[in-house]
Amino acid sequence: MFDGYDSCSEDTSSSSSSDESEEEVAPLPSSLPIIKNNGQVYTYPDGKSGMATCEMCGMVGVRDAFYSKTKRFCSVSCSRSYSSNSKKASILARLQGKPPTKKAKVLQKQPLVAKLAAYAQYQATLQNQAKTKTAAVPVEGFSWGNYINSNSFTAAPVTCFKHAPMGTCWGDISEGVRVEVPNTDCSLPTKVFWIAGIVKLAGYNALLRYEGFENDSSLDFWCNVCGSDIHPVGWCAASGKPLVPPRTIQHKYTNWKAFLVKRLTGAKTLPPDFSQKVSESMQYPFKPSMRVEVVDKTHLCRTRVAIVDSVIGGRLRLVYEESEDKTDDFWCHMYSPLIHHIGWSRSIGHRFKRSDITKKQDGHFDAPPHLFAKVKEVDTSGEWFKEGMKLEAIDPLNLSAICVATIRKVLADGYLMIGIDGSEAADGSDWFCYHATSPSIFPVGFCEINMIELTPPRGYAKLPFKWFDYLREMDSIAAPVKLFNKEVPNHGFHVGMKLEAVDLMEPRLVCVATVTRIIHRLLRIHFDGWEDEYDQWVDCESPDLYPVGWCQLTGYQLQPPAPQTSRDSQSSSSKQKKKAKSQQYKGHKKMTSLQLKEEFLDGEEYSFLQGASDQESNGSASYYIKQEP
Repeated sequence: MFDGYDSCSEDTSSSSSSDESEEEVAPLPSSLPIIKNNGQVYTYPDGKSGMATCEMCGMVGVRDAFYSKTKRFCSVSCSRSYSSNSKKASILARLQGKPPTKKAKVLQKQPLVAKLAAYAQYQATLQNQAKTKTAAVPVEGFSWGNYINSNSFTAAPVTCFKHAPMGTCWGDISEGVRVEVPNTDCSLPTKVFWIAGIVKLAGYNALLRYEGFENDSSLDFWCNVCGSDIHPVGWCAASGKPLVPPRTIQHKYTNWKAFLVKRLTGAKTLPPDFSQKVSESMQYPFKPSMRVEVVDKTHLCRTRVAIVDSVIGGRLRLVYEESEDKTDDFWCHMYSPLIHHIGWSRSIGHRFKRSDITKKQDGHFDAPPHLFAKVKEVDTSGEWFKEGMKLEAIDPLNLSAICVATIRKVLADGYLMIGIDGSEAADGSDWFCYHATSPSIFPVGFCEINMIELTPPRGYAKLPFKWFDYLREMDSIAAPVKLFNKEVPNHGFHVGMKLEAVDLMEPRLVCVATVTRIIHRLLRIHFDGWEDEYDQWVDCESPDLYPVGWCQLTGYQLQPPAPQTSRDSQSSSSKQKKKAKSQQYKGHKKMTSLQLKEEFLDGEEYSFLQGASDQESNGSASYYIKQEP
């Protein structure tokens, strides 16, 4: 066994020369480089190595933290024990008439080394027990690693998900980065480590290969980069953990020290504070017992008070305040546009269902307003949306449909109440609220330009539907094009990328999914194993999309691809449910609008929309009408 970068055989009982025994406990050579957090290799200014091996216990650590002027011992105890053992060995040698040898000194240390090894094993056992209590239970029968390897899939990078842990501080972690990980190809009783390189990245997950295996992938393994068992190079030295080469290749090189120096020179590793950043990015401001306002899933036109019941990875399980058995709940992300601070509805003039509970229950408190997602400020002083204007909007009760819609009420702060033409309730209970900058509303003509089927008003007889004729018949005007959101961020998604996505028709579920189409900021999300009719259009910045490995990292349950039998049995029933609209809102409105917008933003048509002039938005017609002959 060897510590740090020292190289020797695991068979410590084999005979060797005094020189070889001396090498086992010798400090690291002065030219050995170490990897810094910026990914560059350097040696200390004085030419000495940044790491040292304790001559008493054999542990590896940072040289500056060692004791004695020569930095030979990791602690005062080791220094004193070494001195005491040396005296005993010298006395024994004098009695035998022989000078003490360094091999004799090493033999004197063996009992202490055994004790330290036993203590290290005990500490490792305690850590493993603690991890077992908090580790997320993986989905039985599904492995992201096997799924990606067997199909040569790629995954969306973590940087695509700004709302996810490490989404804004992932840095340049990529293939080739070196890390220190547990060595599972070892027969030693204690937990030892070895250096591995990232072969492939898939979201948070990395395919790792131990150093020394070259092109041999037989022992490659997947691991979550944000997990507790991955460390930057140098962590073992600082923590006193031994580095041991895998048993399969332990005889491949005679000098592992020289091999690692050559392999690590110029290589990159994780920042030294990586685990701290991961921990900080998984601290969520919303806490159980906080009160919020959230959309009423049975009446979209109003909001209700709900209590945060649990927080998992930033996703909130909200229980409506009047639910005594806590079964009337609603799932959404903390950055969802469907939740607001207490008092929001009154401040903008939105309908609100007053609770029968006259006072707050003990322990419940209002969530601070600054915790909620902020919408873009809009200038409503000039030309603005007006009641009666026509537009196209995603139907929140049928996320696959873009419908003819009407602005029914203009609220404060840029919010609009919208109704679907031909299917509105007399009391307006099925109106729904979108902000003016929402990617779920579109100008008149959006669907035709992008070859999307527009759902006409129910019962409308003049088919095919023509906006020009409809506006004249209804004596209505189209909402000006310039008032709609046309911003497209550089999101980084590509067709075919894998990710984990919320099924917005059942928002408590997070599923294995694929990006199948991209139109500027719109993504078409396909749920693996399901038919295309269940696809959903989602905005590229939706908080309902997550990197591969998010469920494992946060402890959320991942829904694997549906088997063929499940698809066949549920297909017919789901189609019937779609035909009969439910008044219960389960999904995110944003999805359908994304689908429409994706088509709309395709190629020249989107450029045309972006370049829409004031003349096209004169309040009497849309850009589509201008194209009419």
